[in-house]
Amino acid sequence: MVVKFGLLGTLVLHDGTEPRPVGGPKVRVLLAALLLQANRTVSRDALKEALWGDAVPASADAALANHLTRLRRLLAAVDPEGAEERLRTLAPGYQLLVHEGELDADVFEARVRAVRHAHRREDWEEVRREAALAMPLWRGTPLADLAPFADSEGPALRVHQLAEARLQALEWSFDAELQLGRHQEAVAALSTLAAEHPLREGFHRRLMLALHRSGRQADAFAVYHRLRRSLVDELGTEPGDAVQRAHQEPLTGEPAPRPPAPAARTAPRPPFQLPYDGDAFTGRAAETAAIRTALGLAGPEGAGDTDDHAAGPAGATPRTRPVVISGMGGVGKTALAVHVAHRVSEAFPDGALYADLRGYCVHGARTAHELLARFLSDLGVHHDTLPDDTDDRALLFRAALAERRVLLVLDNARNAAHVAPLLPAGGPSAVLITSRQLLADLPGAVTVPLAPLPEPDQHALLAALAGADRVRREPEALADIMAACGGLPLALRIVGGRLASRPSWPLALLAKRLTPHQGRLETLTMGTFDVRQTFAMSYVAMRDGDQPLEREAARAFRLLGRAWPGHGVTPQSAAALLDVTETRAAAVLDVLADAHLVLNPEPDRYVLHDLLGEYAWGRGEEEDTEADLTAATLRLLSWYVTALATASLVATRESQSPPPLAPETGVPLSLPVFADDDAAIRWTAGELPAIRAALTRAGELGRSDMAWRLAVGLFGYAGTHWWTTEWDTCLGQAMDIARAHDDTLGQAWLHRRMAVAHGMAFRNEACLAHLRIALDLFTARGDVLAQASILGNMSSLYSQIEDAEQALVYAELSRDLYREAGNTRGEALVLIRIADARQLLGDLDQAATAIRRVIELLRTDGHRLFLATGLTKYGDILRALGRRDEAFAALTEALAIRHRMEDVGGTADCLAFTARAHHHFGEGEAARETWRTCLELARTHNLTTRMEECLKGLAALSVPA
Repeated sequence: MVVKFGLLGTLVLHDGTEPRPVGGPKVRVLLAALLLQANRTVSRDALKEALWGDAVPASADAALANHLTRLRRLLAAVDPEGAEERLRTLAPGYQLLVHEGELDADVFEARVRAVRHAHRREDWEEVRREAALAMPLWRGTPLADLAPFADSEGPALRVHQLAEARLQALEWSFDAELQLGRHQEAVAALSTLAAEHPLREGFHRRLMLALHRSGRQADAFAVYHRLRRSLVDELGTEPGDAVQRAHQEPLTGEPAPRPPAPAARTAPRPPFQLPYDGDAFTGRAAETAAIRTALGLAGPEGAGDTDDHAAGPAGATPRTRPVVISGMGGVGKTALAVHVAHRVSEAFPDGALYADLRGYCVHGARTAHELLARFLSDLGVHHDTLPDDTDDRALLFRAALAERRVLLVLDNARNAAHVAPLLPAGGPSAVLITSRQLLADLPGAVTVPLAPLPEPDQHALLAALAGADRVRREPEALADIMAACGGLPLALRIVGGRLASRPSWPLALLAKRLTPHQGRLETLTMGTFDVRQTFAMSYVAMRDGDQPLEREAARAFRLLGRAWPGHGVTPQSAAALLDVTETRAAAVLDVLADAHLVLNPEPDRYVLHDLLGEYAWGRGEEEDTEADLTAATLRLLSWYVTALATASLVATRESQSPPPLAPETGVPLSLPVFADDDAAIRWTAGELPAIRAALTRAGELGRSDMAWRLAVGLFGYAGTHWWTTEWDTCLGQAMDIARAHDDTLGQAWLHRRMAVAHGMAFRNEACLAHLRIALDLFTARGDVLAQASILGNMSSLYSQIEDAEQALVYAELSRDLYREAGNTRGEALVLIRIADARQLLGDLDQAATAIRRVIELLRTDGHRLFLATGLTKYGDILRALGRRDEAFAALTEALAIRHRMEDVGGTADCLAFTARAHHHFGEGEAARETWRTCLELARTHNLTTRMEECLKGLAALSVPA
């Protein structure tokens, strides 16, 4: 799906098939503000200014977060594959990722630049073509539907720039029309533009020339006098020299220039398909000189000179012998080929063709048949005229190259047979080929073998990638890294890329991970294999290596592909999958990452690319038994169960957790450590797709004990994300599995958590039904703590439906059971239930006393989620007591916690209580604004009960007291 953004006219979002509506004026302004700074970070303050100008409301942070969420949902709907990357949170604000060709303003400006370049070359046909491509993009005044945002300083300047670019391109296009003798055809459009822009001399001058050259001298004079009068009256100035010269042309009696004779059909522009040549290319002076010589371009570039684009002596004719750049994977073959190709391209005026032959690719190599079709099409041969036979296509291709000087770059060839049909047979064209093989059987080939980089070039490359000052500060660590990478450019680029993407890492940290006791050095020095080559070695080379770590990495590669496709792992989860220690798993994953068999998008996070995942799956099917796969999968699921239980405990400080799962691994599990509840919830949210996959896999393997624990373990996550319905889905799926396996313990815990899920969503009858079932099941098991917790939840439910007497009864029953079980923390926390009931009964002082005790406890143990809940309830009690300032202090603190934790449901809850407090204290406007913010949030996230509450609150404000 191709996403297209439109600013040239009204704001447009197009998914490649049809326009998508962008609802809500604030979301439209937000999208426009981000598009105007596409691929750049826009601060939160700048976005708030765009949305509200100088009148930024107190609730702007919450409202902005709400609008951003709506925008993310909109972008996800039109671009589901790229949704996570499309709108990024980057300090101090947000960045909208826009790819090349997606924003009409960018495409328009690129076309205008092409018009300008063609105009400078006086290539008038090209001017017409490029202008014809540019103008349809202009749908009207940019941001036409976004006043007053469009009128503010920054957007207005951008609109002016785009409008001026359009007018300039139009003037250049009419220059082409006049130069090509299309005088009469230009008159009508120029007349309209001159009338629309009465002071723009460019249109009037060109209109005068078009009229004169069409034999309409009187009309040409009239245009001049009308322009002069306007300039004098409006600006007090005379027309410029260019207009004066155009005025003189008919006065001198010069005949109109004759249009040029019809030209022969213009040949298509030569193709130029070379990939981007990065700015960090280092060294290879001798190899560059050898390639230039082999291409017949005498005169090598100076060592280190990467700016010389000379193609050799004038008139030098490249030889036709193919040049093969060969070497191990990761040694820099493609980088060198592209680098040299850019620098010799001027010697090939008929173009540069590039293709990745995919000789080492999961989906197989590209065939000569399809590549010949593409190359011939690039050279102007119509597709309908292509022969069906590959040999015939090759003959046609050679004929097309016979009189052309074209440079072919054939990247990643499998063998000589792969490239043979693509080679020219004589003539001035040249070929650069890269391959892991020598291609010694390719007739007449010149081979340029690549070795690892010498130390000075290694240092220069790392300095270019990670920063010269940074590498200079740690010379010993730098030496260790270079030694570990063995001079391989790919390894150095990986290390440099990691350092660049992790600016807080000292070089010594990475160097330590490359030492023998950490396992990384083992991947660099491998017995009979040169370990420096392992970063980019193929799977077979890794599997058949002499070192145990290599074989472990190959096994990990297979298991990741079969047991966990599409999901990431960490050293901790991989340790469970492989049944090794965390340190050993980190070393295995590093081997795979250094060989480019897994991606390492963030610290300690590894994931298979889709194509590699498919390859790994196939290898696993061939080489691993089902028993091995099942055992590895269960170890990984066991890790997720245990890690999720840890996260849930940190997030909720729950008085009772499910009984732990029996271990599946021989090595003790290494689990993530969470600093606080926020960290635990964020980890769970990030792992949610993997957790859902784990739940499904557990069901497939008949492990109900794992499935229900995974669903129950989302309790902590659900505290802030219940509204997404993800938890409901997982609980329902796990319940089906538990029932299918007659797992009564699992059913008991699932009913208990389903009740909580229904209660959070105000589905009160369903909540009560599940609570009663759970209570019966845990009573039958004699589980006093579970009974105490369930009774407390019943109290909460009755408070929610405002049955104060029942709420108090169940709260006191819960307290008594906690006391019986000796659970002092549970006994203390149940005071919040008692406070709710007391408030409903009108015992406000007792309610306030009880809730203060709970808040003191929660501040001590750092449980911010429950603290926010307690503060919200406390604020409502203080409201009822008439203690305004204290009430708003508690509510403000609660709202700040909800915002920090990105708790949508909790934020809506807190906003509702705040709105009621404003209304209670006679602050109508503040109440109205808060209700509206809450309503917008509820609508965005489909919080139906909260929407109804907001509408009632707003309606109540319009009723006289």
